[in-house]
Amino acid sequence: MDSSDFYRFLKARSSVRSYSGEPLDPEDIDYILACASTAPSAGNREAWDVVIVTDEDIRIDLALAALEQEHIREAPAIFVVCANYVRSMSQYGERGILYALQDAAIACTYMMLAAHTRSLHSCWTGAFDESSVREILYLPEHIRPVALLAIGRGVPPLQPVGRMLVAEHTHREVW
Repeated sequence: MDSSDFYRFLKARSSVRSYSGEPLDPEDIDYILACASTAPSAGNREAWDVVIVTDEDIRIDLALAALEQEHIREAPAIFVVCANYVRSMSQYGERGILYALQDAAIACTYMMLAAHTRSLHSCWTGAFDESSVREILYLPEHIRPVALLAIGRGVPPLQPVGRMLVAEHTHREVW
């Protein structure tokens, strides 16, 4: 893949909030996870974990925790990407909290892109009640949910979403 192919690939991906509900193939899930496991991480601590939710009742609970966002219920799989503080703090102390959040965000991005290579759609959702998600999934104290990543076969938007010009959020050397 050359750089123009990569750019087209990235531009073709969009957040999708309408899903058919058709289950994901286990091979797709395995592929997405294998790709995520190649993501860079601070000190190679891989301070992220993911809870894969396909159960409809749990997806309904997660949708309620996500401010009643319907795509969380509709998507056949929700990848709840979490930061694992213990893994990074064991090497970096308090700074490890930030590194775990970064590791989780990078892994989640890789999951989104991996889904896109399989002609699957996704939507990164960050708006949710963290304590509710923690309770629904029985997350340990040192685990923080960072994103609910809906993945499935969906209906992409008809029009591409407008984006800011690169120059609008780029600074050279200093602010």
